[in-house]
Amino acid sequence: MSQVSPEDFAQIKDAVHEFIRTRVVPREREIADNDAIPADLVATAKEIGLFGYAIPQEWGGLGLDLTQDVELAQEFGYTALSLRSMFGTNNGIAGQVLVNFGTDEQKAAWLERIASGEVVASFALTEPGAGSNPAGLRAKAVEQENGDWVIDGAKCFITNAPLANLFVTFARVRPADENGPGIAVFLVPAETAGVSVAEHDRKMGQEGAWTADVHFDGVRVPASALVGGNVDVGYKAAMTSLARGRVHIAALAVGSAQRALDESLRHVAVTTQGGTPIGDFQLVQAHIADMQVGISAGRALVRDAAAKYVSGEDRRISPSVAKVFCTEMVGQVADKAVQVHGGSGYMREMPVERIYRDVRLLRLYEGTSEIQRLIIGGGLVRQAKKDATKQ
Repeated sequence: MSQVSPEDFAQIKDAVHEFIRTRVVPREREIADNDAIPADLVATAKEIGLFGYAIPQEWGGLGLDLTQDVELAQEFGYTALSLRSMFGTNNGIAGQVLVNFGTDEQKAAWLERIASGEVVASFALTEPGAGSNPAGLRAKAVEQENGDWVIDGAKCFITNAPLANLFVTFARVRPADENGPGIAVFLVPAETAGVSVAEHDRKMGQEGAWTADVHFDGVRVPASALVGGNVDVGYKAAMTSLARGRVHIAALAVGSAQRALDESLRHVAVTTQGGTPIGDFQLVQAHIADMQVGISAGRALVRDAAAKYVSGEDRRISPSVAKVFCTEMVGQVADKAVQVHGGSGYMREMPVERIYRDVRLLRLYEGTSEIQRLIIGGGLVRQAKKDATKQ
């Protein structure tokens, strides 16, 4: 059960809606041109609790569950996706590792500061040779005689790395065996000796969302940095956090698709061709109809996946179903939005041009569309085999 009543959540959602539509949307060009979120928007996001909306209340957050999270995510998707990236890892893949797998001491040391935005947490999983599937991890951690750990390895595309105060870092402690994949998670403060962060990446879109390579060279951390105090917690922590994050990303995609449709409707209602509003043309209406169908299906799918995650009914296949459908859907919607705008849709000052570039990343991170299909297909076939043996 959520810690927040439907009545209280309605107020939170209204505040976020107002913030996004009146404060952030008018400054999307500024965010893109400066490749940064303005400081006053960061401050407001902290004030209204956005750095900790999914962190439990006992640790200073708002305590929203995933069914509520996805409603906010649709609001975040309505504007530049880099705004959401600023606090997304605190609430999502990084913060949830601590919420679900951290020791009491680890939670006490970090969660309140993560929830307030004092600490920015990054999820250091992806490597040059290991992306959507953590089993290929090569970064390694070696336990020392005194109980410390020494971490060596390189990570890439790490969201918020140039701004991070804490890296939730995945490293191999042994080869995979019958006890598990041998992957552990460590809490590594950014100022720890041996941690270095490269210049932030230049990307196709999502300006203002900074990602970078992170290197760990002989980084020594104490035994208390091992998440959950157990080396075999790591892989499960990664999989659980990623599954939750996939539903959130699917909801973001729905929000972005809604914005693309809204921009398109405004455009076709007033733009004329030969004296006729182009919205009166049936082929334009067909594009609009397809966009609405995708958005409606995606929104229903996200809400269903979130409900199944919260109830515990399905925390593996439904998140992947929602992510692959919604992120592929938003790509199609963004493409149609550019098409109905005609030449103007290709111009940098048009919101649909930014949306077209921004949403392309959604099919790649937190597990590519291909990985989602493997999870869905493999999971269904394994279940079918089990069912067959029972007959």
